[in-house]
Amino acid sequence: MTATELRVLATDAALDFIAEIRRDHPDILFHQSGGCCDGSSPMCYPADDYIVGDNDVKLGEIGGVPVYISASQFEVWKHTQLIIDVVPGRGGMFSLDNGRERRFLTRSRLFGGAEACPLAATATSAGA
Repeated sequence: MTATELRVLATDAALDFIAEIRRDHPDILFHQSGGCCDGSSPMCYPADDYIVGDNDVKLGEIGGVPVYISASQFEVWKHTQLIIDVVPGRGGMFSLDNGRERRFLTRSRLFGGAEACPLAATATSAGA
């Protein structure tokens, strides 16, 4: 995996939406939802309102905002690059995108070939 093959990235629309949300909430974070209903929705929270767990894995940052996923979900998605995008609709009930008539959505692509080999070594736990 090269430096350009990040675990998480964002579309231009998502970066613009992050900047909009940060005008109201300067310090935010994302946590990739593992719930049945919002499984493809990255939840956006004020950083001081969400406790990152010892078993959460930091995938990287988008627009200067950290993105986490639970260790169990990371195990399932460890060969996947997440691409945070924006679509019309309502965000999750407690997510900061709710009520803005747009919401974040996670798209993905599988790492392949030589990209997939070093992936396990690149993940970092929140507690690390």
